[in-house]
Amino acid sequence: MAGSAVLQSATIDRVALRSSFIGEAQSLRATSAAASSQTLSQQGLLAGRIVCKESRIGRKPIVVPAGVTIKLDGQSLMVKGPNGELSREYPREVRLSQEDGAIKVERALETRQARAMHGLFRTLTDNMVQGVAKGFEKKLQLVGVGYRAAVDKTELVLNLGLSHQVRMKVPDGVAVKVEENTRITISGRDKVAVGDFAAAVRKWREPEPYKGKGIKYADEVIRRKEGKVGKKK
Repeated sequence: MAGSAVLQSATIDRVALRSSFIGEAQSLRATSAAASSQTLSQQGLLAGRIVCKESRIGRKPIVVPAGVTIKLDGQSLMVKGPNGELSREYPREVRLSQEDGAIKVERALETRQARAMHGLFRTLTDNMVQGVAKGFEKKLQLVGVGYRAAVDKTELVLNLGLSHQVRMKVPDGVAVKVEENTRITISGRDKVAVGDFAAAVRKWREPEPYKGKGIKYADEVIRRKEGKVGKKK
């Protein structure tokens, strides 16, 4: 009888100890979950909708300079200035408005694609305004013996050491001027057209890193490489 009582007492003690451990573990898990929930709530991660900030570029208004007129019709924008006019159709993800002599580009939808387009179309719109007001230009430099450039009516003629002359048609809205046979200035109201034509010209003879021969941008720095050196006798 005495042995049975001792065994029963030991069993009761083990059950009580186990219950105590389980209770403490559950209490710790509850405390940890509450703390985690509070932290997430403070960070705004448990909100029903994550509020995304506006693009730092997209939220800036575009000031329209003197001499430039704009015409806004729904998703179409036309700007006119001393250098001509440009127009663009905008997707439904962005919305344009005009107030106090400035253009504002805003998100029309709260989607990932709209957030990506916000800053992009604000920059494109600013380029349109600056293009018709002041214009854009790219300057190229020809480096190499016998390398020459000239303008023949509506074509740019390049002599680059090839077996033939390179003749490139100048796009509409782009002007090309050649000085001293080696300096080319490409200008126009459309920044994309100016940049694309300058890149197409440069592609005919990209600068090589040993002697620097080729067509480079005027402000481009060519990283030179050391050529092979023969063994000293």
